Amino acid sequence: MLNWANQFNICCLLDNHHYNFSHHRYECIVAAGDLRSVEAHSGEAFKKLQSFIDCESDWIFGHLSYDLKNEIESLHSNGYDGIQFPDLFFFVPKIILQLDEHTLTVGSLNDDHILIHQQVMNCDGKPFSSPKKVAVKSKISRKKYIDTINQLKRHILRGDCYEINFCQEFYAEDTSIDPISTYLSLSDASPNPYSAFYKLNDKFLLCASPERYLEKTGFTIISQPIKGTWQRSINNNEEDELNKNLLSTSAKDKSENVMVVDLVRNDLSKVCEEGSVKVDELFGVYKFPQLYQMISTISGRLNPGMSITEIMKATFPMGSMTGAPKKKVMELIEQYEVTRRGIFSGAVGYISPEKDFDFNVVIRSIMYNASNRYLSYQAGSAITFYSDAEKEYNECLLKAMAIKKVLAGDQYF
Repeated sequence: MLNWANQFNICCLLDNHHYNFSHHRYECIVAAGDLRSVEAHSGEAFKKLQSFIDCESDWIFGHLSYDLKNEIESLHSNGYDGIQFPDLFFFVPKIILQLDEHTLTVGSLNDDHILIHQQVMNCDGKPFSSPKKVAVKSKISRKKYIDTINQLKRHILRGDCYEINFCQEFYAEDTSIDPISTYLSLSDASPNPYSAFYKLNDKFLLCASPERYLEKTGFTIISQPIKGTWQRSINNNEEDELNKNLLSTSAKDKSENVMVVDLVRNDLSKVCEEGSVKVDELFGVYKFPQLYQMISTISGRLNPGMSITEIMKATFPMGSMTGAPKKKVMELIEQYEVTRRGIFSGAVGYISPEKDFDFNVVIRSIMYNASNRYLSYQAGSAITFYSDAEKEYNECLLKAMAIKKVLAGDQYF
C-alpha cells in the first residue's frame, strides 16, 4: 500500500499498529493523490481551512503546524526551519484505502475500484533497502541545554509559568534517505498507535507518535495528553514491571500530567457544554516498545453548531507540547528554542465526510526535505520547578532513541 501510494506527489498513511486502547475507527488508512487542496500560512489559515471544509463533503487529510499559534495568539516565529512544511495543508484525496485484519476497502470517485485493488496487490514487492546511515548533530550543546533549563526554572520561580515543554533539534545537512525504508524501519523499531507516513511533494514526515491530540465523534470530543515517561527494561521482566510501578507512583510525573490535564479541561470547556468536560482516566500507564507513558483521557460534549476550526483554535497547540499558562510559555518557547518547530508538535490526521476527525501529536518523528537534503528530528520534555536539567536532557535522548538507532543503521531488534 505504501509503495503504491508513494507514486503520488501527495499521500498520507495513518497506522495504529494494533493498539486496542487507542479506540481507532480504522486499523490503517491511506489517502493518495489530491483532487483539491488548501495551503495557508499563519494569518488567515483557519478561515481558509473552514471555507475549504464547508465546500467539501468528502474525506480531507492534512496537517496543522505548531506555528499556527501565531494566528491564534498573535505571536511570531523566528527560529530556523530547514524542513519548510507550510503552516497548514489539507487535501481531498483521489483514492482512499482502508485496511483491517481481513479486508482492503477501496474508495474512489471513478468506477475503477477493482483496477486500483489490482494495482495495489501487484505493486512491486521487492525488499526495501536498509536505511542509509545518517550522522546527526545537536543544534544545542548539552551544556547550553542545561543552562537553558535552569533559566526556565528561574521563570517558573518568578511565577511567569508553572510548566513549559522545551524541545531541542537534532539534524543532518546535505544528506539523503529513502523515506519509505526509513519509515518502515522506524515502525519496526517503534510501532505506535498514531504513526504516519506523510508526503507533501518534496517534504516528508515519518512519524511514530504515541499520542492523540483530538478526536471528534458526533458531539463527543476527546483528548489524550501524554506527560510522564519511564524507560522499559525489555530483557528483564521483573525490572520492567518495577519501572512501570515507578512511573505510576512518580510524584513528579503525576504533577506534570495533572497540570496538562487541567489545561486541556480548560481548553475543551471553551467549546463544550457547561459541566460536560470530565476526566475519563487519570494517570493511566501504558506500555510502548521502549517506554512506559502516562496518559490521561479528557472528554466533553460539544456545543451545538461548533465548527471544526473553532474547536481547533480553542485547543491548539496541544497543552502537552506547550505548558501552562499556554500563551506565556509559547512566548518563552520562542525566546529559548533555537529551531522553529514547524510540523513538529503540530498534528496530522483526517476529517471524515461526516465531519468527524482524528489527529495525532507530531512527536517521535523524522522530518525530511528531499530538495534541500535537510533531515531533522526534535525531542522535548516538560520542565517544572522540580526538574533536574541532566535528567531532562537524558529524557530527550531516551525519547529519540529509536530514531537515532534507525538513522545509525542499527538493527533495533
